Amino acid sequence: MRISVIGCGYLGAVHAACMAELGHEVVGIDVDSGKVEQLNSGTAPFHEPGFDAVLARNVRNGRLRFSTSFEDARGASVHFIGVGTPQVAGGYAADLTYVDAAVDSLVSILPPPGEATVLVVGKSTVPVGTASALAERLASTAGILVWNPEFLREGFAVKDTLSPDRIVYGLPQDEASATTATAALDSVYSSLLDLGITRLTTDYATAELVKVAANSFLATKISFINAMAELCEATGADVTQLAHAIGMDDRIGPKFLRAGIGFGGGCLPKDIRAFIARAEELGVGDALAFLREVDAINDRRRDRVVALAREVVGGSLSGRHVAILGAAFKPDSDDMRNSPALDAADRIASEGARVVVTDPAAGPVLARQRQDLEIAEDAFAASAGADVVLLLTEWRQFRELDPVALGETVRARVIVDGRNVLDPAAWRAAGWTYRGMGRP
Repeated sequence: MRISVIGCGYLGAVHAACMAELGHEVVGIDVDSGKVEQLNSGTAPFHEPGFDAVLARNVRNGRLRFSTSFEDARGASVHFIGVGTPQVAGGYAADLTYVDAAVDSLVSILPPPGEATVLVVGKSTVPVGTASALAERLASTAGILVWNPEFLREGFAVKDTLSPDRIVYGLPQDEASATTATAALDSVYSSLLDLGITRLTTDYATAELVKVAANSFLATKISFINAMAELCEATGADVTQLAHAIGMDDRIGPKFLRAGIGFGGGCLPKDIRAFIARAEELGVGDALAFLREVDAINDRRRDRVVALAREVVGGSLSGRHVAILGAAFKPDSDDMRNSPALDAADRIASEGARVVVTDPAAGPVLARQRQDLEIAEDAFAASAGADVVLLLTEWRQFRELDPVALGETVRARVIVDGRNVLDPAAWRAAGWTYRGMGRP
């Protein structure tokens, strides 16, 4: 099938490459000419395991190309919308500027009613009610809107696109349109459906809610265990043992129960805030009032790791050398949007410390973007002469550090494990003062 993908950021570029991998002819549309040129060269503009190979292979075989012109999307039978929906400046709501612009541009190239049906498929995370409004704007065309939320995890995006745990179709109320849209989207995803991947069909509103409800639940689970970490610090309990014990209950499960410095990235923080804002617009703000506390707990974890760093160096960070291991919001990514690690680094630097940051993927990006931060090649270079080491992004390279070898480079063997991924006994045996989050 001929497919266009509008928006070639993290979501759109991965989706475009994966649709080409499934055998479709795909054009990705983006306003950023530099990004388009880089993608057309088969080079990924961001770090995502496995994406480089899929991108390069499909650019090389001719099934995938990128353009800045919407005219190149004309004639496609399916148009995916994968643009960003950032948080509005000064508020909680989602900024739909890019979604609206994408739809306006599509309206200008879609055939009129009565001609061959064209599918417009929304993948961006939007406030509930957005799809219905967009469908009305497409009524003057032959376009039928389907809302098909994405469930990508950074670090696993290619796998999550080519082998998702479910595919959701949010369909129009009109039965004939819904039937036509389902058949068309089934053709796009035929190879995935043939693998037995579950397909769920819903109305627009439910499909929109699936994504934000899932993200809100995960954020709540993370903040819950971080709230327990606060209690553990006050009582001398160990949050890692607590998490293990409650995670053995199959009604709870162990995932997302690792206490630390909290969540970040381009999805969870802004999605739960947009969800709060939309609920208030709908007059049911009380239903999601708890998400404000989820957000507040998350912010407190950043405060806590800075306070812990201050505490372990004697009460003042001024003049101290602080090594920060990690800048991306999670491992296997170079995404630093709303990164707890980078936020902590900035706060510590503002207190007069010499901060040296290292990150396997985000480090080179940070070096280009932030001349005010000192960037080191690896953990050993960052820690040379350090008064304290903070592990803030749980990259494998950091989890597997040899405490004896690292101890030979630092001024003081003091480490704050902001992700609770190190073995305290091994580090203490190597002469380190070890402090975790919510651990005695």
